[in-house]
Amino acid sequence: MKVEQIYTGCLAQGAYYIHSGKEAAIIDPLREVQPYIDQAEKDGVTIKYIFETHFHADFVSGHIDLAKKTGATIVYGPTDAQLGFNAHIGFDGERFKIGEMEIELLHTPGHTMESSTYLLRDKTGKEQAIFTGDTLFIGDVGRPDLAQKVKAELTEDILATHLFHSLRHKIMPLPDDLIVYPAHGAGSACGKNMSKETTDTLGNQKKTNYALRPDMSLEEFKKEVLTGLTPPPSYFPKNVLMNIQGYDAIDTVLERGTQALSPDAFETAANETQALILDTRDPETFAKGFIPNSINIGIDGNFAPWVGTMIPDIRQEILLVTDPGRELEVVTRLARVGYDFAIGYLKGGINSWKAAGKEVDSIESITVEELADRINKGHINILDVRKHSEYLSEHVTGVENVPLDYINHNMAQIDPDKTYHIHCAGGYRSMIFSSILKARGFDKVVNIQGGFSAIKRSGLFPVTDYVCPTTLL
Repeated sequence: MKVEQIYTGCLAQGAYYIHSGKEAAIIDPLREVQPYIDQAEKDGVTIKYIFETHFHADFVSGHIDLAKKTGATIVYGPTDAQLGFNAHIGFDGERFKIGEMEIELLHTPGHTMESSTYLLRDKTGKEQAIFTGDTLFIGDVGRPDLAQKVKAELTEDILATHLFHSLRHKIMPLPDDLIVYPAHGAGSACGKNMSKETTDTLGNQKKTNYALRPDMSLEEFKKEVLTGLTPPPSYFPKNVLMNIQGYDAIDTVLERGTQALSPDAFETAANETQALILDTRDPETFAKGFIPNSINIGIDGNFAPWVGTMIPDIRQEILLVTDPGRELEVVTRLARVGYDFAIGYLKGGINSWKAAGKEVDSIESITVEELADRINKGHINILDVRKHSEYLSEHVTGVENVPLDYINHNMAQIDPDKTYHIHCAGGYRSMIFSSILKARGFDKVVNIQGGFSAIKRSGLFPVTDYVCPTTLL
């Protein structure tokens, strides 16, 4: 028997490959399914089942493509959703054989109503592990406020009550030596304060996870679980619907998005369509020269979740500027969160654009030492674009907080006649913020290199006392 966690850092997501004998199962697969197929062929096994812990909101699962390519059966927990594909709707306590091992479906509603945990037993019948999806994380539990965005009759109070009972009646009675394999770790918006660890024993979680305290009442649980939640990214409900109703084959999406366009063809496409120009290069490289009106979301950060947060329309046509050779990676990572309508990339990257003599814009980017010098010469406007929880935890005294997450709601706070010096934690989000302002005609923006980390490290600025955050949302 083999269990492999396949962890994707940019989504903080764990998929699982399990095999025994000549059969295998995949739990919560990513959109690009070929690696699972390749691994199964290498091991000489057949993928028999694709187990989904729930209808995911933060990414588009690869269940449909994987089933089409392998003949595997898709399994969900109890649901009355009208699916756009063939699937087996399991029942609480149903058991599935994979080689010599067995997986039992435990219906654990709360994060969503169909949420299920899969209990793995070895050939002797001994319980070995639980795959908890978004029901139980390491150090946290799933948010009970997301499904209400899909079903109006559900409330976070109703879902939190279900989650309380699922944890106490389905999860906590299980043996302490079980390995807990969750769907997410720190950095995911599906929980508010997850650990960086991606596995643990259930026994240790019973000791350390606030939501598993045995003496906790229902009201105490609801208060702790619901405190600190912020509105989820707008793309979450749209990903849920794609996971329920279906989507274009990943091969079609990749072919459409990886069309190479010359500078002239790229410019024509930009002028004749409503496509957004997305530049995925390093933020500081972007600042030195970019196509006017393009938005920077760097591929080497939490790319996919920020795309989902910043681009409201999941069907938005997108033109790409990438580092040469990374076009396929960018299109793949867009598809992970349902942005399937990339329509091509700039062949040769920004250098080909410059060589063609076309217009280039830039953003001023300064060091913290230069920032201190400007402050010493007179008052300047500084925006901290980190999450509000980060700002409350620690910030430069007197600096205004305008979180990137809610830039569209906060635009009224930005005065186009003022010059703004913008920072986040390390420089990634501040360049997204700055590029959006530039694209909207705000020319007086200055990026602060290294963000709050560099500001604090320099010792040149007054900083509030640190307060440990209660939420990472």
